[in-house]
Amino acid sequence: MIEVSDRRKLIEIDISDRTEEDPYYLAPSEFVLAETIETFNLPDNISAQFVLKSSRAREGFNNCLAGWCDPGWHGSKLTLELKNERRYHGLHLYPSLKIGQMVFHRMSDVPAATYAVTGNYNNHLRVMPSVAA
Repeated sequence: MIEVSDRRKLIEIDISDRTEEDPYYLAPSEFVLAETIETFNLPDNISAQFVLKSSRAREGFNNCLAGWCDPGWHGSKLTLELKNERRYHGLHLYPSLKIGQMVFHRMSDVPAATYAVTGNYNNHLRVMPSVAA
């Protein structure tokens, strides 16, 4: 998991030893990048969208709506952009916490250039910060 403290500075936070009984507390308004356990390999005719579980949203998590996965995206864990929207209370984070789910979409046709060819975030098994300038 990576805490984003400003536009360019990223601080890595290892929560692999945390548990449901001893979680990492995501402070109010804190924003972090986290990765899924699953590695994805989308075929050229399937896209996907990550959506937050309603129970997590009701607790105060926000996923910042950046969970679109293009056809052909492959060999990568999904980077989640998580924010605690609560004002006064922290939220618990620990490995294997069920945060969301993937919704898969069958494309009516294969794109002319899939993400397997054009993508910046293929074959990444760790959190990926923005590659945009």
